Parts: sequence; structure tokens; C-alpha cells
Amino acid sequence: MNRRTFIKAVAATAAVAPTIIHAADAKPVLLGGKPVHTGGWPTWPRWNEAWEQGVLNVYRSGKWNRNSDKHVENFEAAFASLIGAKKCVTTTSGTTAMTVALHVMDVHAGDEVITSPFTFIAPYNVILNVSALPVFADTDPTTLTMDPKSIESKITDRTRAILPVHIFGSPCDMDAINAIAKKHNLAVIEDAAQACLAVYDGRNAGTLGDLGCFSFQESKHMPAGEGGAVTSMSAELIDKCNSFHNVGRPVGTYQGKGAFTAGHNLRMMQVQAVILLQELEARKQDILTRCANADYLSAALNKIPGIATARLQKNSRAVWYLYPFRYDEKQFNGLPREKFAKALSSEGIPCSPSYKEQYNEGIIDEAINSRGFKRLWTSAQLKAYRDSFQQLKGTKQACETVVAIGNKMLLAERSALDHIPEAIRKIQKFSAELAKK
Repeated sequence: MNRRTFIKAVAATAAVAPTIIHAADAKPVLLGGKPVHTGGWPTWPRWNEAWEQGVLNVYRSGKWNRNSDKHVENFEAAFASLIGAKKCVTTTSGTTAMTVALHVMDVHAGDEVITSPFTFIAPYNVILNVSALPVFADTDPTTLTMDPKSIESKITDRTRAILPVHIFGSPCDMDAINAIAKKHNLAVIEDAAQACLAVYDGRNAGTLGDLGCFSFQESKHMPAGEGGAVTSMSAELIDKCNSFHNVGRPVGTYQGKGAFTAGHNLRMMQVQAVILLQELEARKQDILTRCANADYLSAALNKIPGIATARLQKNSRAVWYLYPFRYDEKQFNGLPREKFAKALSSEGIPCSPSYKEQYNEGIIDEAINSRGFKRLWTSAQLKAYRDSFQQLKGTKQACETVVAIGNKMLLAERSALDHIPEAIRKIQKFSAELAKK
């Protein structure tokens, strides 16, 4: 299935209007009522017993290491083909995929990388771990992705790269980001860990910058327990990635300056590649189902005052690692978001607030107060950097209003998905009473 067919197929399956059930007099569980949803939700990851023989064959062969057999290379070729990249190299995790990408794009101690603050902690960590500084662009609270308008004011003579995060599986505004990068001669490294088969203007995430980074951790769209990948439209860049992740061995077009060059051991195991190869077709169908069900659910939720789903970029398709929506407590009689999430979860709809303002939680302070960082930046520079977090108004708004449900729920039957807006309407009706509890 090519990308155009994929988008058309999702649109077709999403065309059916959602059925909204009204439990007019039913009280919420927290007020003594019965839950809207009692049937549970699909589990994730899902296993197929037919895949077990392939795993056993690898273990029985004794060829477990990347360099011992061809399964890893076969998966790399298949994954590159899947997303339309020229080439791919796999790694031990999505985090180490970004570590490889930063090295290959020449990000080192004392450099700065502009990235999103509204994300999982991995981008913070990988930048800090090379003794570079994660400089935060703001978040567009309507799309929940990096706001391109906030990038240029963050660029200095130390800036080496922009690392946009396709958070929740929703693509960033890559045309604007790439234009800024080109203007200032910066690398673009996509964090596509949550965005396998997300589409931006006819192209897949992971093919939109210099390098794209994916995760195969067990909660992701294509799980192998752990694992990651770096993709690119440049074969030469991937050869450099391959060399660095394979203890610096010369690879393809990149021969280094001798038998070895700088590198790590970040190689995927054969058994992980066998799992990924066997599940490839099933996971593509799962993604298609999630997309269609997310469109179906959004049509219902956007009719509820105080609930707003994320706005997508033009001509894009999100794949929803988590499914987020913004919650306005004013439309719920002042019911705090945390109480709303607790009430919704008690109705059999597990949910939670998503990402916090992690730059206020210690990780940044630990780094900038370290001996190494104080040698790389002056005290005045580090203070100005820390003070700049006060400017992240869009991020603060996103952190204070977003509620998210797990992607496995988007694999449920439509009748189960109908319970989500039903439960929210019930909570809204009794929100004044719930706010007093």
C-alpha cells in the first residue's frame, strides 16, 4: 500500500458518523453510579503464535548478534521501503537512535540543539548526554507540536541542529522548520519515535529531515520490546550512522580513516529483527485501524463544549501513539483536570494528563549546575537559559490542559469507542457536583 492509498483508505473507513449514546440520568461512578464501559480494552502488544517458530529458529541457530546473520539487514531494508526512505540502520532503542543521529550530524559538547519541551524525556537526555544544551522552542497549543514561529529567536552561533518531535504521532510543520534550518545551515533530526507511518504532505515521518529516529519499544506501533532505527533519504548519512553504531567499523560509502573510527555498540539483535519482520503487515493494519477510529472519535468529541482534539498540519495524517484532547475546565463548572481524569477513568475509560513541564523537574538544573556545563557556558549564559523557560506559554498551556488515552483503545470496536464521549457528557452534566468532592 503506497502513501496515497493509505490516506484514502483511512479517510474512507472514517466516513461513518459516530453514534453518541446519552445516559441522561445516569450518575458518574464517583457519585455512586455505574461505569459507562465495563468490557475492558484491547491489550498491547498483541502476539501471534505463528511468529514463535521464527524466534526459536534464531535462538537455535546460535546466530544472535547483528553481524552473525541477515535478519537485521533484511528488516532495515523492509522498514526503509515501508516509510519511503532511501536507507535505514537499526539500533538498541529510539533513544540511542537519536544518540547516533546527533553524532553523525556533528553535535558535540558546547553546541545547542533546538527541540520541543512537550515530549517524553528522551530528547532532553540525548542532547544533555553529549554535553550539548537543549534549547526549547515553544509548543503550539492547538497542534501540540513545535511552533515554528518560536524557533528563529532561539538560534545562536552555537546552534547545530533542530530536533522536532512528532508528538503523539502527529507531524510537525516540517516545511516551516526545514526552511528555517536551510536559512541558518542547521541539521534537522526528526524524533519520529511515536510516528511510524505518520504522513506529512504525502511523505512519511522519518523522511522529512536529514535523519529520522524511530522506536520499537513495546508500547510503540511496531514493538519488539526494545529497539530503534535511523532513517534518511541520504545513503551516505546512514552509512555513517551504521559505522558509529557498530563500534566504528567502516561501512559502505563511509570508510572513516582506518580500520575503526569513533563509535559505540548500539546494534539490534537478530531476534528483534525477526519479530519486527514477521509483524510488519499486521502492524500496518493496526495503524490503519487506529487512524480511522481516531477520526471517528474526534468527530464525536469535538461536539462536546470544553473538549478540543489536536489540530493537524495541512495534508497530514497522525497515527496516535497516545490520543490527546484539550480540556477546558470552565466548560465543566471548574472541575479540575486531575479530577476530570479520575472521574473518566472510573467510568472505565483509562486516561491521564500527559506531559509535564519537565524542564522544571530537576533534569535541566542537574545538568547546568554540573562542573562540565559550567566549563562550557558562563554563569550568565546558563541563568539566561534557565530564565527563558518562562517564555514557553504555549507549552505551559498544553501541559495544563491535555488529557490522553492509550493507543490500544483505538483498536476497539466502534461500540466501545462510543462510550468515551458518553462518559465525558455524563461527567460534564454532573461536573458541578464532582468539583465539590
